[in-house]
Amino acid sequence: MKSPIYYKTKKITLNVLIHLFLISVAVSCLFPLVWMIFASFKTQDTIFKDAALIPKVFHFENYYLAWVKGGFGRYFLNSIFYTVSVVIGIVIISSLAAYAFSRLQFPGKNLLFVMFLVAMMIPIPGSFVALYILLNKLHLRNTPAGYILCMINVGLSTSIFLLKTFFDKMPKELEDAARIDGCTKFGIWWHVALPLSKPVLAVVVIFNALNVWNEYILALIIFDSKGFMPLQVALQTFQGEFVTNYPLLMAGLTITVLPIVLVYLFMQKYIIKGVMQGAVVG
Repeated sequence: MKSPIYYKTKKITLNVLIHLFLISVAVSCLFPLVWMIFASFKTQDTIFKDAALIPKVFHFENYYLAWVKGGFGRYFLNSIFYTVSVVIGIVIISSLAAYAFSRLQFPGKNLLFVMFLVAMMIPIPGSFVALYILLNKLHLRNTPAGYILCMINVGLSTSIFLLKTFFDKMPKELEDAARIDGCTKFGIWWHVALPLSKPVLAVVVIFNALNVWNEYILALIIFDSKGFMPLQVALQTFQGEFVTNYPLLMAGLTITVLPIVLVYLFMQKYIIKGVMQGAVVG
């Protein structure tokens, strides 16, 4: 019969192997990002000749050239504006709709919710023709408002589903206590439902921020004017123009990637917690 020490040693060995595997996966995922950032500080000569990851001299002028010469400043602000506007719109509309689907009774409630669920199954490119025609008729094509409204529509179904699942598990006693204190239905949504749903809202924010920040095809269809283009469309043009200048291209890619990475790092503690609390109230 094998001793307890054998099983303990076997368990420790298995845990070490699992952690080594996970660390190797993490390193393989992070290394391209780290290399891109350090490569953005090199010159065209050193990026190929210098095998060291960290450059001996940091050339910050690459970022200046990408920001000014590549026009990244304007496109960057466009993407910030679109992302913030869409995320705020989705958070407000989806949380109100999810609370109504979860707590209120009105005709056609179940049918409307099923329609939102069905919308999740429709691939986004499948609606491009309809959106293009609709925006043309409403004179919203080639306008920031038209793009923002389309992106809000894209993120609503999943956001409503996540928030409704959370609100369904929210204790009714909290609402009763709020009513005793004089809260209206809107007050309960604002003072009770939203504060409790912060982890799920964090998931909604990060997922939709990623979606808007990385969106490319819809912006290419809606916008004609370069002044309205988001960063991803500008990056494609920038890549074609400076495809042989790798440090400048890496600087442009870093400008594109870093903001959303920082948002993710800032909100990462809510991601797993929010996904779990989509079904269980903490």
